[in-house]
Amino acid sequence: MVNKRKGSAQKQGVIPEKAKAQFEILQRQLEVVFKNKALLYQAFTHSSYVNEHRRKLFTDNERLEFLGDAVLELSVSKYLYETYPQMSEGELTKLRASIVCEPSLVIFANELNFGRFVLLGKGEELTGGRERPALLADVFEAFIGALYLDQDLDTVVQFLARVVFPKVEIGAFSQVMDFKSQLQEMVQQSNNGLLSYEIIDERGPAHNRTFVSSVMLNGEELGIGRGKSKKEAEQQAAQCAMRVITEQQGEA
Repeated sequence: MVNKRKGSAQKQGVIPEKAKAQFEILQRQLEVVFKNKALLYQAFTHSSYVNEHRRKLFTDNERLEFLGDAVLELSVSKYLYETYPQMSEGELTKLRASIVCEPSLVIFANELNFGRFVLLGKGEELTGGRERPALLADVFEAFIGALYLDQDLDTVVQFLARVVFPKVEIGAFSQVMDFKSQLQEMVQQSNNGLLSYEIIDERGPAHNRTFVSSVMLNGEELGIGRGKSKKEAEQQAAQCAMRVITEQQGEA
């Protein structure tokens, strides 16, 4: 017989008042208000905390993590599909994998200071659990799962549009996004001519330099990009040029 117990947030034990106050701060920081606060608490409840409070009916975040993993992958997939129409299936898969992998999720969680809010058992706390990469990645996925259940997919997408998608747009995952090669292929397919790149500006001190690159097609500027390195600036310029070409093709 299938066990239909949902491990729902309704069974979540009574959260300490101090922790509740912290979660109110978190919601303000995230600009998200949970209708069912118990779901939010559950997303940040580690199994070690549950094990130390067995009589209080706490529910850990593992099931929410399972759900959040799927919701995150769907949301990122939809965003990439709509944002990069020129990318092949293989390229989209590679880029998505770099966004939803553990190291990336840890970065997202750390930037949101999620580790501070996790409910941990004393043993896990003493061994540095709040900084453990796997735990932080799991909490981020669990939060996504909780947000989806509490509200809807559109709310999740709006949250990701503030936290994750801008990083894709500024080239944080450029190691798997070779826009220069993709732009070259687009130009070759249309037999449109010769591409060239030029660094047109450098800003900031030596230790924090920003480069501005221009990409030209047959001597005519097609896009401008900025980056912390010349390579990143060129990649951003190429991405900008690809958008221009895609828009022009859509208008033709």
